[in-house]
This record gives sequence, C-alpha cells and structure tokens, in this order.
Amino acid sequence: MEPQLIIFDCDGVLVDSEFLAAEVESQLLTQSGYPIDPETIAERFAGLTWTDILLQVEKESGIPISASLIEESARQMDHKLRNELNVIEGAEEVIASLRYTKCIASNSISASLKMMLEQSTLYDLFAPHIFSAREVGTQKPKPAPDVYLFAAKQFNVNPANAIVIEDSTHGVHAAHTAGMRVIGFTGGSHTYPGHADKLTDAGAETVISRHKDLPATIEAMSIWSETV
Repeated sequence: MEPQLIIFDCDGVLVDSEFLAAEVESQLLTQSGYPIDPETIAERFAGLTWTDILLQVEKESGIPISASLIEESARQMDHKLRNELNVIEGAEEVIASLRYTKCIASNSISASLKMMLEQSTLYDLFAPHIFSAREVGTQKPKPAPDVYLFAAKQFNVNPANAIVIEDSTHGVHAAHTAGMRVIGFTGGSHTYPGHADKLTDAGAETVISRHKDLPATIEAMSIWSETV
C-alpha cells in the first residue's frame, strides 16, 4: 500500500546543519571542561536538543554546565546557519517531484527552521506543514515520538501509513516508537563509519545516502508492505 504521508526530519536530512552544530557544541563543551570533538558529538548526540545534550553531559561527567551555554550556542549557530549552511544535494529537486503528501517534523524551533529552509526552495515546498517538536502538541522533543504522532494527526493519517526520513538514531527511535516506517539517511556531512548500521539497529527498514534514491525506495517499501 502506498504511504499516505512522508515526514522529513530537517537537520541532516534537508539541510546540512548537523556538523555545523557539532562544531559549535564541541567547542563550547571542551571550553567547559568536557573535551569532545565534532565527530563524537555527531555520532552520540545528533538529533537531540542542545539542552538535552547539556543535561546528559552534566549527568555523565559531574561537571556543572553553565546555562549561558544555551544562549552562546544559539548566537554562534545563528551566524553559522546564515553564512555556512548548505542544502543537502538533490533535496530540492527530489522533494519537488514527490507526489505524496509531505511535511517536516523537527526538534529545531520554528524560527530556525524558517531561516534555514528559506535559503532554498524548501520552505515553499513544505509550508505551512513544518512542525517544531518543542512548539506543538506535548512539546516533547525527539526521541519522544510525540511530534511524529502530532504530524500524522494533522493529516488524519494512521501512523502505520506514514514513512519518515531520519538521519539520527534518536529520530529513528522516535518515529519507530510512533509506529511509523523509517528510511535512514546518511547523506549529511556528519555521517560516520557505522552510521547506516546504527540507523538500522534503531529501527530503520532501509538506509539511503542520496535523495535521488528516495522515490524508488518509497515505491519499493510500498511493495514490501503488500507482500508481507
């Protein structure tokens, strides 16, 4: 059966922002006494909010984390996103050609989503169906499944009839917990050895590294569901 809704994560799936965030976050954490490189940030924490990362680091290390890091990270990220952000290759063309109902469900706040997506045609391809986990429904970010369930409800779609495109294990877990099928994505610059395997282990049915493979993958998953 064909999916009734395709839900895209944003960071690391549509725009290549995850490694930019990892650069900022690793620098701030290292300066705070928790040495960590951008690659490790991307592998361990991609898909989590900066607040959740700080809470986890503080719990692991016992190092008090200053609340000022939240404001400083936002300031530095705003600069990077305005000056260094790239759209993931092929995203605009492929999404414009998709004949399925589609939306975005992200942990980023609406203002950031709008600013990132407006640097390309992506905003117009999705608006107004762009949902920030921290601003809709229960306001619980991924790995909670809530934003995905909220998105499905807006279109009156059974979660089992939705397919999610996700680049992080936390995001895959959220979508899988919501009862949705998941395509893992490893086309961002933050990808790492074993990334695809981790997405599969988290619940992704298959993994792609190029947007141009997405239409055929969705079609194949429609056939798989009919033969199961």
